[in-house]
Amino acid sequence: MPEAKVLPIDVAVGILMKPNGDVLLGQRPDGKPYAGYWEFPGGKVEADEAIIDALKREFVEELGVEVISAEPWCGVEHVYPHAHVRLHFYISRDWRGEPQSLENQAFAWQGCVGVEPLLPATIPLIEWLDKLRYPG
Repeated sequence: MPEAKVLPIDVAVGILMKPNGDVLLGQRPDGKPYAGYWEFPGGKVEADEAIIDALKREFVEELGVEVISAEPWCGVEHVYPHAHVRLHFYISRDWRGEPQSLENQAFAWQGCVGVEPLLPATIPLIEWLDKLRYPG
């Protein structure tokens, strides 16, 4: 019998971007895979949930921020030892509230990204994002 193919887990990921190009990164809390690694905030898309709705829900739950609008940016599949994920990245320049650490995670606004270590799926995105943030 052929092996059942494991479908990737859909994850909504948000990049809050300030007018100066700074973006928000969060640090994965203790008890989660890759604890201590930095990533863009987000979370799993629930069954029958639109990706943008998952993004808005996760930002309220994790950071106490209401995403007013966000545009789809890119999608990346990444296979980690613990999970196969399909990451749906959105960029938001329009939100309400200041980020708060509601799940005891650290976070930092970054221009030139200096936090380490970065989650493996995040690394190539920083270069693409820099081209968007700092054209020319």
